Amino acid sequence: MDPAALDYDLPPTAIAQVPARYRRNLLITCDGAGATLDLVKHITTLNTAPGRRVHYSVGFDLDHRGRTAISQLADSDWDPVLDHRGRPRDPDDAGVVELTGLLRRSVGGDRLATWPADMRIVCRRERPSAGAQLSLMEETDGWRYQLVATNTPTGHAQFLEARHRPHARVEDRIRTGKNTGIGHLPSRSFALNQAWCVAATIGCDLLCWLRLLCLDGPLAKAEPKTLRYRLLHPAARLVRGQRKRKIKIPESWPWARELEACFLAVFALPAPT
Repeated sequence: MDPAALDYDLPPTAIAQVPARYRRNLLITCDGAGATLDLVKHITTLNTAPGRRVHYSVGFDLDHRGRTAISQLADSDWDPVLDHRGRPRDPDDAGVVELTGLLRRSVGGDRLATWPADMRIVCRRERPSAGAQLSLMEETDGWRYQLVATNTPTGHAQFLEARHRPHARVEDRIRTGKNTGIGHLPSRSFALNQAWCVAATIGCDLLCWLRLLCLDGPLAKAEPKTLRYRLLHPAARLVRGQRKRKIKIPESWPWARELEACFLAVFALPAPT
């Protein structure tokens, strides 16, 4: 979605889809590409509404301001990153630190003067994986850096970084959505592409419900490409006889039992009310 459009559409569209009882305490996350100054200011405005708390946790650009602040840190300034169980990881593998003080009150004045005054900047560093695209600074010192901006006033940098990490699931959904049709627009016509995107997102939703209600084991976590090959594209036949319709699945298909179990689970679902 266009970040500029979010400035006007976020309250009536995105937030309106959230059940009313959950709207008073919201956390909005996005990656660095969507974290524009206008979006951050808009969420800050929403946070001032009485009886509502709207916080953001967004990616922040690692520009010269962030690189300058990082260069002023010592190894002892970094805290261990928490893993998914809340336990600290090896400091030689990953670390986290807050840069707000260096960016706001260090030599050279406030480097975030145009951003909201309550914005905090958290930095995560980790050893880069093979094939990672690194900047010249990262190639020199052997760390890969990521910045996160938030307006949450309390909480240690370890917690704020761990809270933002699940946003990677959103990126993963976008990646699998591209494999479901969003990444292959069929026309130069905006209206046709719009209809195509709607159909593709409906397909993504149906696959999510399929995994949740009808599958178990590894298939319950399988990506669309795997589901298409194993369950959606087998050479099954729909035959008619004795006033019934039957699905004949080849016994030689490696996932015939899983497909049979999936159909049985579908037929066992209660009728919608």
